[in-house]
Amino acid sequence: MRKVAKASDVSGVPHNPPLSVTPVGAPEVERQAGAVDPLEMAQYQLKVAAERLNLSQNMFNMLRRFERVVTFCFPVRMDDGRIELFQGYRVLHNTSRGPGKGGIRYSPAVDVNEIAALAMWMTWKCAVVDIPFGGAKGGVCCDPRQMSHTEIERLTRRYTFELSPFIGPDLDVPAPDMNTNEQTMAWMMDTYSMGKGVTVLGAVTGKPLVLGGSYGRTQATGRGVLHVIAEAMKRLKMKTRNARIVVQGFGNVGRNVALIAQQEYGMKVIGVGDQYGAIVNPKGINVDDLAAYVDRTGRIPGYREGDPISSQELLEVECDILVPAAVENQITVVNADRIKCRIVAEAANGPTTPEADEILRRRGILILPDILTNAGGVTVSYFEWVQDLQSFFWTEDQVNEQLKKIMVRGFERVWGLAETEKCDLRTAALMIGVRTVAEATERRGLYP
Repeated sequence: MRKVAKASDVSGVPHNPPLSVTPVGAPEVERQAGAVDPLEMAQYQLKVAAERLNLSQNMFNMLRRFERVVTFCFPVRMDDGRIELFQGYRVLHNTSRGPGKGGIRYSPAVDVNEIAALAMWMTWKCAVVDIPFGGAKGGVCCDPRQMSHTEIERLTRRYTFELSPFIGPDLDVPAPDMNTNEQTMAWMMDTYSMGKGVTVLGAVTGKPLVLGGSYGRTQATGRGVLHVIAEAMKRLKMKTRNARIVVQGFGNVGRNVALIAQQEYGMKVIGVGDQYGAIVNPKGINVDDLAAYVDRTGRIPGYREGDPISSQELLEVECDILVPAAVENQITVVNADRIKCRIVAEAANGPTTPEADEILRRRGILILPDILTNAGGVTVSYFEWVQDLQSFFWTEDQVNEQLKKIMVRGFERVWGLAETEKCDLRTAALMIGVRTVAEATERRGLYP
């Protein structure tokens, strides 16, 4: 029941298209007002960078196509004996610079266009911070909140089995993403290893420490976000201590952004939200206490040290730094005029639509783009992969030190190009990512 498709076989994932793209907007699936199809967004961004770089039509076509799209339907036996069918995906965008790399997400909203867009963004992200990976992404359309621990394990193992011919340390290396974690990765590594007859630690990253995981991996994305924010604040002559920060999303990334911002940078976290709702407190929220509350209850609403508001209202709270750390399509043409901050730091992938980008820039709001800002996760995944291949492991201080060097270097490259080209940071980051992959493709040439 597994289908390995060329991009041309999959609706919404074009192969060798003309340079012009479908206008952003008018998505085929129902979305909230102002939202756009993530794949259309990714294609539009590639077109902008390609035109500024004067890429040839041939190179544009090569970078826009996807190397492999795997879609399959697989059965899972539920705890009550029922057999349910789930739709799984793995999209590999480009491997010119190394194996595929990208997370696995479990969500009812997963579809092939979303996964394809995330794979393309991952290609540029790895190139921006100079990590030798290409872009990939995977997911299963399911609602893990309605599933037991054992049902999620069976789903994970069957999904991994179906993907086994297409993943591995030299091919495509999965990692955790939305609603997946180090336990998910442990099951994936074990299932893949059983098929090979040996333990293959480098098959996935984001694993527990006892199974070849890396120190610092859990906090890596959040920590990287703060490194980029701190560098941007230096350029804007803003102080980090007591800066007001709002974080939308309280999963692994958002939680660590809030904790690290408060504990290590002395920022004042005045608003936090999750998928169930949000709270705001101008005097500041004790994030450690909030995290303990969420661990007990599973959600932010109900926490008494803040006034309840909706997740969308949270985006419009006046602050110095706004960190969308949830999902795509959060800042759109509908609410961009109501955003009241100095910096938007994209900890999520694709949280700001192209139309909203233009509105925010016109209003003087600095956007720290996702393909730079949230690259800390894939950077430490790279460290974990290297450690697994060498069977030589680093200390947490070593990991964090190298992470900071790479994130700061990436920021400086993007900021410098933006000044040279007189463009915004997103365009500069895309130009670096696309140019790097294009050069690698050109140098490799065509076989045969």
